[in-house]
Amino acid sequence: METPNVQEIIEKQVLTVAKAVEDKIDEEIAALDCLDVDNIEALRERRLQQMKKMVDKRSHWLALGYGEYYEIPLEKEFFSIVKASERVVYHFYRENWPCKVMDRHLSILAKQHIETRFVKINAEKSPFLAEKLKIVVLPTLALIKNSKVDNYVVGFDELGGTDEFSTEELEERLAKAQVIIFEGESSRNQSKSSAKMRSVWQSTNSNSLDSE
Repeated sequence: METPNVQEIIEKQVLTVAKAVEDKIDEEIAALDCLDVDNIEALRERRLQQMKKMVDKRSHWLALGYGEYYEIPLEKEFFSIVKASERVVYHFYRENWPCKVMDRHLSILAKQHIETRFVKINAEKSPFLAEKLKIVVLPTLALIKNSKVDNYVVGFDELGGTDEFSTEELEERLAKAQVIIFEGESSRNQSKSSAKMRSVWQSTNSNSLDSE
């Protein structure tokens, strides 16, 4: 799988942020006709500084390896990543179909939301973490903010109960938990696709880490 050029990613993100900021400036200026020229320029300058800070943040995130979805091979790396990252989506998985479905969506979202680190770890090879975080059903996403597990997405129950949920549906769920950031409106620009029910076995046995 070809890895996107980091510079291309940065340039794309800069253009996206710049367009959003400029649109916001134009809206505010149009709504505040009573402002004089000096106030308008001050408003524009303040917004441009905000844009610069966001671009700097994005460059920093990319330099740290954000923007890619990758696997953590060792449990101990979990803690270093959590401590170093403000927002983390941790996918506890095993080699089965439901987890591969989740992988596909997370790979897309990792590139769209470089403010958040997206990683996965094999639950069967991470018994300490699985027990500590009470991971039972797979896939499970641990949503971590400021070094604390703040929320979970367990299986597909919140995503329509089927493996045919869209990337946008998962994106909205993560945004609701505030583990990703929307700049402006959600990137979801299509209506939800009609879901065909497909059986996804999810064990509730507390002694099992398998969803089959």
